[in-house]
Amino acid sequence: MSQTPTLLFLHGIGMGDPDKLWYHTLDRTLKNLGFPGLSELEVVAPRYPNGLHGVDDPVPLPEIKVRAAEGDSAKAHRRDFQRRRTAMEVLLGPDDPGEGWPGGDQLASVVAGRNKFVQAENYVSNPEVRAWVLARVLRMLGDARRVVIVGHSLGSVIAADLVRRLPADVEVVGMVTIGSPLAHEVFQVDHLRDVLAQPPVNMAWWVNFWNMADLVPAGRGLSRAWPWVLDQRIKESAFVKPVKAHSAETYLGNKSVALAIGRALFGSHSDETDRVESTEDMALDFGETTALLALRYAHLILRELKGDERERYADAIRHAQADTAEKIRQRNMSEGRPVPQAIADLIVGLDDPTSPTPEPQLVGHLSTEDAIVPLLAVADANVIWPFEIKVDKAERRRAMEQLTLEMQLGRKVGANIFVAQETAQKALKGSTNWIKWTAFGLGSAALVAATGGLALAAAPGVAGAAAVTSALAAFGPGGMIGGLLTAGTLVSAGTGSIAAGLTATGSTAETAEAVVAAQLAAAVMRDLQGLDKDPELWNELQDAKADLVRELARLEAVSDESAPSLKQLKRKLETIDNALEFLQRRKLALAET
Repeated sequence: MSQTPTLLFLHGIGMGDPDKLWYHTLDRTLKNLGFPGLSELEVVAPRYPNGLHGVDDPVPLPEIKVRAAEGDSAKAHRRDFQRRRTAMEVLLGPDDPGEGWPGGDQLASVVAGRNKFVQAENYVSNPEVRAWVLARVLRMLGDARRVVIVGHSLGSVIAADLVRRLPADVEVVGMVTIGSPLAHEVFQVDHLRDVLAQPPVNMAWWVNFWNMADLVPAGRGLSRAWPWVLDQRIKESAFVKPVKAHSAETYLGNKSVALAIGRALFGSHSDETDRVESTEDMALDFGETTALLALRYAHLILRELKGDERERYADAIRHAQADTAEKIRQRNMSEGRPVPQAIADLIVGLDDPTSPTPEPQLVGHLSTEDAIVPLLAVADANVIWPFEIKVDKAERRRAMEQLTLEMQLGRKVGANIFVAQETAQKALKGSTNWIKWTAFGLGSAALVAATGGLALAAAPGVAGAAAVTSALAAFGPGGMIGGLLTAGTLVSAGTGSIAAGLTATGSTAETAEAVVAAQLAAAVMRDLQGLDKDPELWNELQDAKADLVRELARLEAVSDESAPSLKQLKRKLETIDNALEFLQRRKLALAET
């Protein structure tokens, strides 16, 4: 039996495209991309317009043949599915679920009830119509055992309904939906949102395409209903007439849509669009350097892991690496900056789920002094964001030592990073509820606001902080890169930043402890490596203390003695006092004379 998949096209409302415009459009677009045409494939395109108006010969609803995986099998399938989804994301671009239009569900309900859309209403609400259509599709599909499903509009609803009713040995190589209304409750036939909570075990991946000019999706994709679906927004002008925007020909004439279908039908080819438009062997900026350092650290941690933990961590790295490279590409494109070759290399082969994840290049251009800020940020970061896998400190420490050895800084620098962090935390003697740098990767602008703008405030003339802040302004505080850069800014904040952040009303005592701990860790690292003391740190902390004392005196005169705000201020003061005492005792800072 041929291994070439059968293409199954499921049309939407109307007459079922008797002129096969969808076929000719897709055939042309595939050839323009360098793929073979559709004439070399078995194509199944059932037509069912009459049945959608009502049936005279009812048939039983086809049985569910594909059951959901359970337990360890479900976890393994989800990881495999995620790997294949990441490959498609590398090929096509990052997920774009859209914001959705206000009242989208109501609009979809009104549209479905109009005379022109009675076929859609019948499929959703008439069990006999639904059973007849599904049975017809299965009958025409025959003995095909590898299929690529393309569903347009109502056809996407039929496709989602069909997948679990295929014979158990049929492999869905890929599913592409276009102009789908499935995100709206009115089209959730037979509780599809619930029954497809996990990706079906017979499906390799599902990519959904939508565009803002198309009224049917109402400005959103499907990943809000099913997070495992990859949403892609095609850039169709908002001035295109809605009917044309929704047509199958408009979608199938788009090269991204055809690229996804072509990949499923024919595999990769030499003419595929490169996601990194331009690369150069050029110097990395601070954001690129920090991201590359974090990913290299992640790969070194992976070497320390075993068994299931290693497998899960490897999958997480693959996703984080693809996402990081894409964010850098987008940032550089917006700034007219080419993509360095070291960043472009991060996604080589990632569009093939069977290929290994490429390891980042070594970062060997930083001096010990320049490396302190990014290494401290990386050491306590979640470098596989948005996944969370707890790794023992001993394993992380060994990976950090290997990282600094590769950077030609020596193992001792890596060991000292952890010594510095532990020393700083013990010195403060405060709460053990430390804010990890992973918190700064949660995409929360509120945290930046809560520190009085600390994460965006770099003093003039402070090169390290200025570099971090410039990069953060481009990437934003969210995500893995933003989290690392925010952490780096807090480590290297300049004049006025600590005082402004710690005295801000919205900042918590835990935030104060985390910020001051980062500053103390940097001071300890400088001492351990025999570097000059920070000329600003002592005075920064003294200014913060003076501001806190004034604020405490102002609030104590009026507030209740048990007021939470007073308790927070006193904890911040205790943190500052402990830090100053530690710096003085260890002679780690230059005090103003």
